[in-house]
Amino acid sequence: MSEPFNLNAHELLVESVGRNLPPARLYEEAIRFDAGASIAETGALVAYSGAKTGRSPKDKHIVKAPASEKDIWWGAVNIPIEARSFEINRRRAKDFLNTRQRLYCVDGFAGWDPRHRTKIRVICARPYHALFMSNMLIRPTPAELESFGTPDYVIYNAGQFPANPHTTGMTSRTSIDLCFEAREMVILGSEYAGEMKKGVFTIMNYTMPQRGILSMHCSATADRNTGRSSLLFGLSGTGKTTLSADPHRLLIGDDEHCWSDDGIFNIEGGCYAKTIDLTPESEPDIFQALHFGAVLENVVLDPAREVDFHDSSITENTRGAYPINYIRNAKIPCIAGHPTDVIFLTCDAFGVLPPVSRLSPAQAMYHFMSGYTAKVAGTEMGVTEPTATFSPCFGGPFLVWHPSRYAELLAQKIHQSGANVWLVNTGWSGGSFGTGKRMKLAFTRAIIDAIHSGALLGAPTRKDPLFGFEIVTAAPDVPAGILHPRDTWSNPTAYDATAARLAGLFRENFKRFEAQASAEVRAAGPVA
Repeated sequence: MSEPFNLNAHELLVESVGRNLPPARLYEEAIRFDAGASIAETGALVAYSGAKTGRSPKDKHIVKAPASEKDIWWGAVNIPIEARSFEINRRRAKDFLNTRQRLYCVDGFAGWDPRHRTKIRVICARPYHALFMSNMLIRPTPAELESFGTPDYVIYNAGQFPANPHTTGMTSRTSIDLCFEAREMVILGSEYAGEMKKGVFTIMNYTMPQRGILSMHCSATADRNTGRSSLLFGLSGTGKTTLSADPHRLLIGDDEHCWSDDGIFNIEGGCYAKTIDLTPESEPDIFQALHFGAVLENVVLDPAREVDFHDSSITENTRGAYPINYIRNAKIPCIAGHPTDVIFLTCDAFGVLPPVSRLSPAQAMYHFMSGYTAKVAGTEMGVTEPTATFSPCFGGPFLVWHPSRYAELLAQKIHQSGANVWLVNTGWSGGSFGTGKRMKLAFTRAIIDAIHSGALLGAPTRKDPLFGFEIVTAAPDVPAGILHPRDTWSNPTAYDATAARLAGLFRENFKRFEAQASAEVRAAGPVA
C-alpha cells in the first residue's frame, strides 16, 4: 500500500490530503464539505464562488525582484509589490490552509507539447476548486503522476481567507500575488476559480517568450482532412467562441495557446465557457459538454435541479469548466503544425472596418499590439455611441512582457511559417450602431471558410486609403456590395468622418507603444 500523500515540503502539515482525486470522489467531498454545492440534473457539479464572481485585476500583483524586474511591463496590468509583502501573504495563506481538516492537491501540466510543458501544483481547500483545476490543467497519466517530482510552479489557493489591507501594497482584502523567483502564486480573498486559470496563463506568458515561444490568447482549429490549422484572436463579443465551434474542423483549444518553432499547442486541458443564455441551439457542443465531471459556477438551479441559464441574479459571468475531450470534435492531443492563417476578429460598432482585409507583417504587428474592438454602449437610456476598446495582443490583462515582445515573436512565427494574416470585422455594416446593421453571421462564416480553404488568397483587393490594409473585394457566398464599407453607407461623407475618428483613436492608443515599435510598425497604422 502506498504512503499517504503529504505537503510537508510546502510547510503544510494537514494529514488528509487528496491528490488528483477522481471526479466522483470530488463530487462526494463537495456535497459533504463545500457549502452550497449541488448536482445539476445533467450531472455537472454546481458550485458558488462567493462575493467574487469574476477576476480582480486591480488586486493582481507581481513581486518586483532583480532577476525579472527588467522583463516586466509594469503598470496597471502588472502591479508591483515588495518581496516582503509576498512573503507575508504566503505565510498568511499557509497558516490558513493549515487550519483546514483536509486539503486538495492537483498536479498537472500546462502545455500539450511534452517538450514545452510546465508542471503546475495547485493546493486548495475547496473540492470545487480541485475539480475545476483538474479540468483546466492537462491531466497526467498514472505513470506521469508517479514521476511528477518537484513542480515548476505552485499555486496556494487560500481564497476563503482575506489579505490584510495593512500589508504594504494591498489595495483591498483580495490579493492575487505571483513571484517568478519563488515560482509561486498566492490567492487571498477571492474564491473565483478563474483566478487560478488565468494565473497559469500569466505564468506561461512570462516563461514561454523566454524560450522564443509565443504565448497567445486565442482559439485554434484544424481542418479534419488536411490538418491545416488556424488561429482566431478576438476580444469578448467578437465571435471567437462561436466561429471556432466549426463542425467541419477540429478544435485544438478555445482560449490559450503557444506557437513554437514546431507549431502550435494548447496550454490547457479544458475549457471555461461563459454560460449566460446558453441554449442547445446557440452552442450545442458546449451545452452537451456540461455533464458529469464538469463544473458549473454561479448558475441558478430550479427546484428540479435544472439550470436556468438565463438567470443572471448571481452574476452575468456564469461559467462552465469541462475537460476538452468533452467536446466531440476536439483534437487530442491538442497540437498542430504551423497555422496557415492568423485571423484577428473585431466587432467594429463604428461600421468602418471592412468584413475582411489582408494584413502585411508590419500591419499584423500593429493590429496585434492594438487589439481593437468596439462595444455598444449597453442598455443605458439615451446612450448610443460605440466605445472603442483596445487590449494589447487581444489579451492585455494577462501580459507580462511589453506587448512589443509578443508582437516581435508573432512576426517571427509568421515569417517562419508563411502564415497569412487577416482582419475580419464581425461588427456593423452600412453605418454605426443605431444606423447600420450587425454583419450577418452567415457572411462571417463564409469569409472564415474561404480563408480556411485558401479561396481568398487569389481574391481581388483594394487598398484602404486611410488604414492601408488590402480590402478583399470578392469572397464566395458573400455579397460583393458589403465588402467595401464606404459603399454600404448612404452618406459617404458621414463614413469619412467616422473613419477619421476611428483612425484617430487608433493613433492615440498606439502612442503608448511607439517607443518600443519599429518605424515600419509605426507606419503600418492609419495615416494622419
